[in-house]
Amino acid sequence: MSTTNTTTSLQESDALGKPPYVNVDSQATSLQQPSPAAGQQRPGPPRHKSSIRTVDSFTQPRDIEKHSKLPYFLRLRGSITPRMILPLLFVGAWATLITCISKFVHELVVSDLLLTVLGFVVGLGISFRTSSAYERYVDGRKFWAQLSQTSRDLARHIWIHVEERHETDPQLGKADLLSKVTALNLIVAFAVALKHRLRFEPYAQYDDLEHLVSHLSTFAGDAFDVKTAGLKPKSSWKRGGEYLGLTIAESNPRKAIKRSKKNLGNLPLEILTYISAWTEAVSRTGQLPNGVQQAMVMANLASLNEVLAGTERVLNTPLPIAYSIAISQITWVYVIMLPFQLWNALQWLTIPGTMFGAYIILGIAAIGREIENPFGRDENDLPLDKFCQGLEDEINVIAARRPPKLEEFVMGQDNCVMFESSYEDLAKRSTEDIRAGLKARTTVRAGGVRASMQGQREKAEV
Repeated sequence: MSTTNTTTSLQESDALGKPPYVNVDSQATSLQQPSPAAGQQRPGPPRHKSSIRTVDSFTQPRDIEKHSKLPYFLRLRGSITPRMILPLLFVGAWATLITCISKFVHELVVSDLLLTVLGFVVGLGISFRTSSAYERYVDGRKFWAQLSQTSRDLARHIWIHVEERHETDPQLGKADLLSKVTALNLIVAFAVALKHRLRFEPYAQYDDLEHLVSHLSTFAGDAFDVKTAGLKPKSSWKRGGEYLGLTIAESNPRKAIKRSKKNLGNLPLEILTYISAWTEAVSRTGQLPNGVQQAMVMANLASLNEVLAGTERVLNTPLPIAYSIAISQITWVYVIMLPFQLWNALQWLTIPGTMFGAYIILGIAAIGREIENPFGRDENDLPLDKFCQGLEDEINVIAARRPPKLEEFVMGQDNCVMFESSYEDLAKRSTEDIRAGLKARTTVRAGGVRASMQGQREKAEV
């Protein structure tokens, strides 16, 4: 749908004092979207009149499923080389200027001792910067792993332990089934909403989120305004400048939040509130009668809330600005002083030598800046889109089959309980024989026991 049509429909809704129109009849839940087969592209979620497309950048987090056969030193995808082009051009021009002055006018030389002292200080500063940034990157990955684990556990508890009352009333059982599917969708919605929140995308109308939460009453959904939502695409100059690392071209990532005239709330937290309300409802109706299971569900919700708080801590507690400024200044002083110290030893090779040294020092510093926020859209950031898709696929797998019954997977001919004996074969034996076989598994080699059990079974058949 074009941006013009989106703007018109939203302006009409705003003029009438109503929320943006969403065609609920055309919606499909996330559990109705099958996972794509190998080599096929995942079908996108349904788009509505108020959906916002969020991809507006030259770069995206690296796809971990793709494989490159190029050696690492030849790869550009994920490299900081594009961000180093302009700094290296400046350093090359500076080194050329100092070299020409030293050759044709007057030698501009300083003691090598300065190179040693500054190099030690710069090494400490860059090491601190990089280690701090990588620690934040690892923390972000740990919190997202906790989200995946807790979401799977919560989905399993809901799907298996919440009863469906089909025997009481078929219509009531069907309503219970749809209620459980809705709860599973809310788990996926929490992950997607958290992803957008960590990227400073505060609304509920994004194309991968709207179909999951449009039926909920949330501050983020009510606050949407096309005039402040940042729908205007970036110019090619601006996107190119961001790709090359020009700070003058970088937009304020919190621009959409600052422009909002209404309370944006906290969408992931509001989704957790709806899941808590759902848990309370099924507990009151007796669908979740076991107190232990109720406690497990509430513990999982508390764990998701912990993930929300932890990721917000990583996002909103960057390296103190004084450290960043000091390290940047010290690094640039060292790079600028390089040609003065290299001239005596390298002569005209001072120019490439300075550029090579600048690439090493400035490159490592640039890596620290890029991974400091692991939730963005840079190539080295965490692939949150893939993580959310993977979580949705896993929850779809859980819900793909009805909760299994004990007799279906235990009491069958295909269940080889012990060695090559099935459940039906062992059920005909005495308890003492079964226990003797269990003891034999720990003392006799598996091959001999299998042969012995097979011989006994053949004798019994005869």
